[in-house]
Amino acid sequence: MTIVEIGKMNDEQAREYLENIRWPNDPVCPHCQGTNVTRLKGEAHRPGMIQCNAKECRGQFTVTVGGVMESSHIPLVKWAMGFHMLSSSKKGMSALQLQRNLGLGSYRTAWFMCHRIRCAMEGQPVQQKMTGVVESDETYIGGKPKRNSGKRGRGTKKQPVMVLVQRDGAAVSMPVPNVTIKTVRRELNLHVSKSAILMTDEHSAYIKPGQRFKEHDTVNHGTDEYARRRDDGLVVHVNSCESFFALMKRGHHGIYHSWSKKHMHRYCSEFGFRWTHRKTTDTERTEVAIQQAEGKRLLYKNPCEKSA
Repeated sequence: MTIVEIGKMNDEQAREYLENIRWPNDPVCPHCQGTNVTRLKGEAHRPGMIQCNAKECRGQFTVTVGGVMESSHIPLVKWAMGFHMLSSSKKGMSALQLQRNLGLGSYRTAWFMCHRIRCAMEGQPVQQKMTGVVESDETYIGGKPKRNSGKRGRGTKKQPVMVLVQRDGAAVSMPVPNVTIKTVRRELNLHVSKSAILMTDEHSAYIKPGQRFKEHDTVNHGTDEYARRRDDGLVVHVNSCESFFALMKRGHHGIYHSWSKKHMHRYCSEFGFRWTHRKTTDTERTEVAIQQAEGKRLLYKNPCEKSA
């Protein structure tokens, strides 16, 4: 369904659209996971209210309960459009742009809505550990210094971001405190299968962790080596990671302009989600994001509270 078709929906049609995505068969109670439910009708009940008939539960819920849209006063059609916009915009969409497009009352509402949608996108972009050929690389995100007197790359105070990309498959990126053997080992062990062929650049932090995998091949960027064909025909490179970072940095500089370190993991999830589902249509990608919203909750005090 295109965003034009979604925009023509009324509230009842938008609710039905979201219900069909979240519950392809029958509604499931978010409180007890029961399927013995009854739709409540009449003026005494909120539109879309459903009653769980399980004796131990008897809870009431709507399609927004138990997900990132819970307790929101934003109309459902605008939620559906917001999911579509963030899922289909290749380099992302700023909260100000979303506010203008959807006619939201305040920037704060749009900003929180964006983070709730990113919360739906994060979690498990890949349902199992990466296999086959997996590339790993890192970059540094942050503003430019006022004077060109600081260090570049790995010597800066910018936020390091690590990405893992399965060739022709999923990507997962995350902000990391540093690029050390300990940090690299933790992320590789968490996301990559031992049977994978790991490909990285010449960074020394990958040497020991790379021994855990079936094979570990490197390219030496320091000597201008960016791709190398092995005897078996497999090409060694980290160009997929470079492509991911190129897209991320265009979004960072051109759309968002700045990311706080506190929220950077959500922006990483956003770009990782779109990369992982890049071969699907905008409609399919939107539906996956809505499905992943179930069981997740983000309160305004969580993203806005001051760091300890």
